[in-house]
Amino acid sequence: MRKAAFIGLGVMGYPMAGHLAKAGHAVTVFNRTESRARRWVADFGGAAAASPVAACADADFVFTCVGRDEDVRAVTLERDGAFAGMRPGAVFLDHTTTSAELARELDSAARKRGLAFLDAPVSGGQAGAENGKLAIMAGGRRKDFDRVLPLLECYGERIDLMGPAGAGQLTKMVNQICIAGLVQALSEGLDFARRAGLDGEQVAGLIGAGAAQSWQLDNRHATMLADEFEFGFAVEWMRKDLGYAMDEARRNGAELAVARLVDRFYAEIEAMGGGRWDTSSLIRRLRNKGQAGR
Repeated sequence: MRKAAFIGLGVMGYPMAGHLAKAGHAVTVFNRTESRARRWVADFGGAAAASPVAACADADFVFTCVGRDEDVRAVTLERDGAFAGMRPGAVFLDHTTTSAELARELDSAARKRGLAFLDAPVSGGQAGAENGKLAIMAGGRRKDFDRVLPLLECYGERIDLMGPAGAGQLTKMVNQICIAGLVQALSEGLDFARRAGLDGEQVAGLIGAGAAQSWQLDNRHATMLADEFEFGFAVEWMRKDLGYAMDEARRNGAELAVARLVDRFYAEIEAMGGGRWDTSSLIRRLRNKGQAGR
């Protein structure tokens, strides 16, 4: 049993922290909405703290899973942030998808305080978090990764150290770049099938048995065909992630032509009021264009 703190109990953090508690670790949680933290304690035991600094007292490991760069800075570097309450030698691990620049900044700040730092964004969505089947891509020092690995195995299925601080975030950018292109291609394919008079479900089942198979096809085709998007990974969060990737591409010279195009398409979805829709809602943009043309 290790003492752990978990900051951020959203759709991902809530079950991830729960897996730590179910594995027998002593977990103290903090969430900006206190009622959610109280509900987590009712579900999993452990304790809730009134601030990040209080949650981290005596913790061996501190995990965060919040929203954006500024949210991570707020729960780590401010007066009542995690770094102010962590004892020397403790490990801070950030599951938030952020910029690689922030990861390097926090790594430097942690070292000055005698703390260990890893950035470790995840992929697999809410279902992956709930089922303990996440892919975890980490950046940091090997000795720190090895220390925290047994805890990550509570909710991770594939866990890799990708390089120094920031490498986890860079890997997550690759993930989001690929997903953006895949979802747009799937949207175009399913919209084409509908316009061609084909049975979309039958098409998806058939091509899913061949080279076009993907997680997005397997898990999103049915809801895309049914025009249902009130769930899943929100468009506004994908645009945030793509923004980090495009910023990094400006520095490293990578060409992200498709990702930039899909980001513009997502901006159209936001303009339709779909900022909280699942990323697979790209197909609604195509469907609406078709209806407008009739």
